[in-house]
Amino acid sequence: MPSLADVVDLLHSWYPPATADSWDAVGLVAGDPAASVSKVLFAVDPTIDVAREAVEWGADLLVVHHPLFLSPVSSVAATTPKGRILHHLTSHGCALLTAHTNADQAVSGVSESLALALGLTDLAPIRPAPAAPLDKVVVFVPVDHAEAVRAALHDAGAGRIGDYDSASWSTAGEGRFRPLDGADPAIGSVGELEVVDETRIEVVAPRGRRTALVRALLAAHPYEEPAFDVVPLADPGLTTTGTGRVGTVEATTLDQFAARVARSLPSTAHGVRVAGDPTRRVRKVAVCGGAGDFLLDELAGSDVDVYVTSDLRHHRAGEFREHDGPALVDVAHWAAEWTWLPAVEGRLRAAVGDRVETRVSTLCTDPWTFRH
Repeated sequence: MPSLADVVDLLHSWYPPATADSWDAVGLVAGDPAASVSKVLFAVDPTIDVAREAVEWGADLLVVHHPLFLSPVSSVAATTPKGRILHHLTSHGCALLTAHTNADQAVSGVSESLALALGLTDLAPIRPAPAAPLDKVVVFVPVDHAEAVRAALHDAGAGRIGDYDSASWSTAGEGRFRPLDGADPAIGSVGELEVVDETRIEVVAPRGRRTALVRALLAAHPYEEPAFDVVPLADPGLTTTGTGRVGTVEATTLDQFAARVARSLPSTAHGVRVAGDPTRRVRKVAVCGGAGDFLLDELAGSDVDVYVTSDLRHHRAGEFREHDGPALVDVAHWAAEWTWLPAVEGRLRAAVGDRVETRVSTLCTDPWTFRH
């Protein structure tokens, strides 16, 4: 069976902690990375009831969306509510891992899972995540030394594109130069014009590797003064990750779409609240798992027909409706984010097979318990 470190590495490869918001607290909260993992429970909130469920089932790891310690604490003693939760887990050998805002934006993350649960297709982020900045490095090298320079660039971090590495482009050409007094040419003689068969090599690389790449290029290149270019590349805007999701559904009415939302999400006391004309035509839908009022301004003037999210406040919702923009569907925070749990569970099961048993908690941890 895999170790805790193996499972954590998988989850972090899908939901990188570095993509979490700066204020967030994500990653492994407690547990021995060397310990074996045979059972993993997934839940939205690390409540005491969820901790008890994990322990009673015999889970070795509890994966939650919301952090147990979002704010700094000075004690984790079992005399405090949060300390009691952590103590109950760790005293029974159950580790705890949080994937919060790093799971919100990701492919197969919270907002994407909510969109798919509601039947949306043709998905794209509402606010695309900026792509990692890239450079293109171009160097001209004698044909006989091209492979050595190409290998040095790859070893220094160039040539990785998606799921491919060692990617480069090469073309043949002629290099011309005249060594002057004081030069120590690798090819040619001082004062004489030289023509050399050369290869033009192009690679892309993370901008953070720029200095290392140039140093590797200079070390591997046979010329005293090699010719090369470093060109910053523009963000193509094609990223599939980002905040929220927008997609389409088969044409329907707002009333019928809201009924679909109610059927698709776990039942809560909150229910499904709707702001808009029940007969309004709905085709294009935007969603954001969790509290999504921060996206209202950029959706107000969009061609979206309805926006589905949670925790909308009275004044913000009222002001938004004054712009005659999309209708609003407000759902329980817990219910919207619960849709991610089956997705991440399925992803883990596909990765580790029957070596690990998995389970999604169906305990409703929404804070609102009933309504009149």
